[in-house]
Amino acid sequence: MSPSNDTARGVMAPDGGAVVYDLASDCTLADLEPLADDGRFHATVNGVVEYGLFVDLSDAISGLVHTSNLVGSYDVGDDLIVELVEIRDNGDVSFAEVQVADYETTSVGHGKQITVEELDAHTGDTVYIDGRVVQVKQTGGPTIFHVRGEGSVVPCAAFEEAGVRAHPEIEVDDVVRVTGTVETRDGAIQLEADGIAELDEPDATDVQRRLDAATKEIAQPHDVEPLAEWPAFEKLRDDLRDVARRLRETVLEGRPIRMRHHADGDGLCASVPLQYALERFIAEVHEDPEAPRHLLKRLPSKAPFYEMEDVTRDLNFALEDRKRHGQKLPLLMMLDNGSTEEDTPAYRNLTHYDVPILVVDHHHPDPEAVEPLVENHVNPYLHGEDYRITTGMMCVEIARMIDPEITDDLKHVPAVGGLADRSEGEAMPEYIDLAGEVGYDETRLREIGEALDYATFWLRYSAGREFVNDILNVNSDDRTRHEQLVDLLAERAERDVDDQLDAAMAHVEHDQLENGAHLYRIDVENHAKRFTYPAPGKTTGKIHDRKVEETGDPVITIGVGPDFTVMRSDGVRLDIPEMVSELTAELPGAGVSGGGHLVVGSIKFVKGRREDVLDALVEKMSEAELDDDLQSSASLPDEA
Repeated sequence: MSPSNDTARGVMAPDGGAVVYDLASDCTLADLEPLADDGRFHATVNGVVEYGLFVDLSDAISGLVHTSNLVGSYDVGDDLIVELVEIRDNGDVSFAEVQVADYETTSVGHGKQITVEELDAHTGDTVYIDGRVVQVKQTGGPTIFHVRGEGSVVPCAAFEEAGVRAHPEIEVDDVVRVTGTVETRDGAIQLEADGIAELDEPDATDVQRRLDAATKEIAQPHDVEPLAEWPAFEKLRDDLRDVARRLRETVLEGRPIRMRHHADGDGLCASVPLQYALERFIAEVHEDPEAPRHLLKRLPSKAPFYEMEDVTRDLNFALEDRKRHGQKLPLLMMLDNGSTEEDTPAYRNLTHYDVPILVVDHHHPDPEAVEPLVENHVNPYLHGEDYRITTGMMCVEIARMIDPEITDDLKHVPAVGGLADRSEGEAMPEYIDLAGEVGYDETRLREIGEALDYATFWLRYSAGREFVNDILNVNSDDRTRHEQLVDLLAERAERDVDDQLDAAMAHVEHDQLENGAHLYRIDVENHAKRFTYPAPGKTTGKIHDRKVEETGDPVITIGVGPDFTVMRSDGVRLDIPEMVSELTAELPGAGVSGGGHLVVGSIKFVKGRREDVLDALVEKMSEAELDDDLQSSASLPDEA
């Protein structure tokens, strides 16, 4: 066999951007032959004899360059460019030197070059792929390199010896070529790697360019129409698309996602649909069937902000996962939390580790404090709207932008979140009607919210993944079980609330404020059952609902503990975040902090200044403007 190009052997080849192949060390003649026509190859001299040079193109390909086919003079170890002259029947190979002044080098691996996305069509074949390493996991057996192609990530198993790191020179983010045999493991594709090598330039740059282009295309969110027509909501659409895009990018990068959400009904209506969509997308991108479980964690937060306790735990787990499982540090997704200055100490802790932060929230924000520390901050207040656009409503749309196929499973969720968070947004009737189309009336939606709240209280710091999915009927496979769970939990919640109010109502104190509003006060420390359902905030809310129903007038209800108070109002413009700011300035040494919405919130303070804080708070409540449009009560309009 001889080359079919026009370049004479043993002479200078003309300039013109020729391609010269660099064969991987494990390449064989089977890899060379398809390239022989018009092919030129990098070679290294391994021996010098009177009649020429012996050269290596790979560990398995060696041959002779006869003196008559040489241009220059070479010693052992020198490099030159050759082309194939002949493969004899006995396996001997001969080459001719070609000198090329202008060329590009293309790396060639052992086997057929395919993309990661084509692996499932080549089971049993020897192939090689190019991609970027996104995770290196050491098991008790092989080392698993998770390598990203343009649209998917495949595990590549390399074995040195049991429990010993194979290819220690390869690290996360390296652009590599993996050669091996395509196999199936647990029903999923895996590449049994014979060799892994970091690509040199310009191959590495070319691969990264392709990956970047694929990321830009695949990360684009789906263009979906919102579930409800709401002009106020439209202001947020671009922000929500940006979050959806960033989350899809994160999955393609192989970066884990750690999702933190407020432990209440709206927080769950935000996080559970988003978890569902992301797990489906992770499963689509990653060949490893365990990837959705390993790359996404959903965790509730009891406090209405990101506590140092939570961030310390999150960082500890993330750093351990990086060390033990070779994962990148995660992206943090804050839901129904994260917009206030109280979150910033935790955020600053994360900045030391370059952990990206996304926030979707509807509590009154402190943008000047928060936004320098986060990548994306979505909040209706930033667009002149307010808490009535709940986080659940926003995150259902983000989830649909990630995976529109789950839309039918989510139609009832915005209504559950809106009712659970006492939204009076103008789109609520439309959301309730939408839920009705899939079999949920308003009473049932409220019961789902109560069941979620009850379950979350007892779950405490646990996500309760499958349990919560069944209660909300998202990513659940048994509607009957869902119905039975809601019946049980909502009934138990109602019973426990009634027991709590039976004990507390007799101790509710009443005042008439100067602005005409009723003020109801309950000492939840001394006149409510502790360490059981409902919690102080829930207890205060239920007392408030009863008083709103009884009076039909503007009502403020405060539940007071030794170092905190929780507040609800109907018909009174409290602006709780502003009140917190004023109290902090007016009462130095009182340790005032807190926040919330205009009509729902909480304040913390030091125990020794309790009466000072409460007196100042009541004075501000007396001066607050009455506004019939502001409500937090769960009472229906015809019950007021």
